[in-house]
Amino acid sequence: MNIDFLKNTDGLIPAVIQDAETGKVLMLGYMNAEAYEKTVQENIVTFFSRSKQRLWTKGETSNNFLHVKEMLIDCDGDTLLIKVHPAGPTCHTGADTCFDEVNQGKGLFLNYLQRIIRDRKENPTEKSYTASLFKKGVNKIAQKVGEEAVELVIEAKDDNADLFKGEAADLLYHYLILLEQKNIDLDEVIAVLQQRHTK
Repeated sequence: MNIDFLKNTDGLIPAVIQDAETGKVLMLGYMNAEAYEKTVQENIVTFFSRSKQRLWTKGETSNNFLHVKEMLIDCDGDTLLIKVHPAGPTCHTGADTCFDEVNQGKGLFLNYLQRIIRDRKENPTEKSYTASLFKKGVNKIAQKVGEEAVELVIEAKDDNADLFKGEAADLLYHYLILLEQKNIDLDEVIAVLQQRHTK
């Protein structure tokens, strides 16, 4: 990355920390070149503490480390976006985020899964179950969605939460395959729900 640490006289750049799964902004810290290099080497976020005037690894006392998933630089080369997997609450107060927000909701994974499904459609392989469904066509995919829906309804009548969640996951996965077969993005369906919500 071409990071301009010299843009500011103190040699620090802001680093926005975001949960890689939920998309929630967890905190804002500052890095100098040394903190950045340590973060890259260890895959754990290290800042430069302006109050302590030293490197500070988030979680060094609480063990609530921020494990790096991805690092991005902004268009000006002077701000980092670091996507992480937090090992616990991020804020020193015990809150999930430094903005006192609850960090929950893994819906972003559905967008990731949708991209994987699209790739299986566009670049099929012999070993891919998803690609094999696309090869069989829309009727087979729709039939599979129907089968999974029935299995979920049957499982709903019992009290085994793990089996119910498994069937729910199967239905959701095959539903995403059907959307892709029909060339409909999940965001289009969400937009319909949003429109209904505002009425």
